[in-house]
Amino acid sequence: MKLGLSTYSLAREIQAGAMSVLDVIAWIAEHGGEHVEIVPIGYNLVDNPDLIGAIRAKADAVGIDISGYAVGGNFVTDDEAAFEAEIARLKGEVDIANALGVKRMRHDVASRQDTSIERFMRELPKLAEACRRIADYAATFGIVTSVENHGYFIQASDRVLALIDAVGRDNYKLTLDVGNFMCADENSVAAVKRTIRAASIVHLKDFYLRPAAQPPGEGWFQTISGNYLRGAVLGNGDIDMRGVLQAVKASGYDGYLSLEFEGIEDCKFGARVGLANARRLWDEV
Repeated sequence: MKLGLSTYSLAREIQAGAMSVLDVIAWIAEHGGEHVEIVPIGYNLVDNPDLIGAIRAKADAVGIDISGYAVGGNFVTDDEAAFEAEIARLKGEVDIANALGVKRMRHDVASRQDTSIERFMRELPKLAEACRRIADYAATFGIVTSVENHGYFIQASDRVLALIDAVGRDNYKLTLDVGNFMCADENSVAAVKRTIRAASIVHLKDFYLRPAAQPPGEGWFQTISGNYLRGAVLGNGDIDMRGVLQAVKASGYDGYLSLEFEGIEDCKFGARVGLANARRLWDEV
């Protein structure tokens, strides 16, 4: 197992101009991280390809891995030309993943207001087709592509597993975010046990949870059924993180654990304490 950080965790620092992605890589190494996951928020590798080589050089210089590359995507459209254009765009992102030297790439799949199971079942074949074509292209580079359990429409454990099964490719898996199942009102421990077999990388994230009948005010967002969530420092929230990590360890998973902090606290504080808590809890379970 290697514990590290998604650059998403420090995106506020990057967007504010206080840190560059190269600074984040150095920061991760200084705080005991063993890898960096590249999530281009606050920087752009499509328009700034020279940064790809700089990222590889910086990670090598500080002695950490580049674990993966994660980008957006949405195949929900009735326009066939737009559908094909999105597939072509994401194949270009696969090229960037290959240039980064990574073997794992997450791309989003779908986002829509109607999150019903009926809508999901109608759209599943077309979504699977798109993901299959990108996975087949990625396979030529030895890259595993993945869906993440987020975005409401494809967030519940049964939906991500259904998509992976429909794609039917050995190199199409799951970026398993242990916290995001809560957005679909699922218990994180149970959902992790159900999906860990399909994981290519595991995201560590924590949330505070409040019931729908007790709106907590500013800084919270709602789950599919109307409960309230707020990002937490890992280990401080309401997720049974020991139970989650015990399930991950018991499965035999021995890949990357990538911390994603999205609380309202200072992001460097949240990332630093979260990394320390993750290491301690992993050693304890």
